[in-house]
Amino acid sequence: MSSVAEKLQRKSQRPVATKQVRLKLVYVDFWSTVKLSFLIAVSLGIVLVVATILVYLVLQSTNIFETLDKTLAEILGDESFSITDSFSLVQVSLFTVVVAILNIIVGTALGAITSVLYNFSVRITGGLLVGFTNN
Repeated sequence: MSSVAEKLQRKSQRPVATKQVRLKLVYVDFWSTVKLSFLIAVSLGIVLVVATILVYLVLQSTNIFETLDKTLAEILGDESFSITDSFSLVQVSLFTVVVAILNIIVGTALGAITSVLYNFSVRITGGLLVGFTNN
């Protein structure tokens, strides 16, 4: 009498025949594309906001703004000039959030337009032929 482990071992030793399948992608669902492009755009927007804040904090902690302030004060002849007064962390963060929101809107619209254009082009081309295997 053989155990379950022995049966599984014999089964895994059998050669598996590779089966190839060719499928045509003839339709892309509009709302699925819109939802997916929206989620991708939101995630990229979050990455943009976090990265901008981190870069600002690194520039501030390495005193690059102070060095740039001194250099620009010499060039402009205005000793009271300060980049951090013109571009504070709050202002940079708000600008980045606005840009991220615009990117979300544009990215979602581009995803929807791409879906519609693909579905129209399928009528002319017949679709995208894709091959798959089972291993």
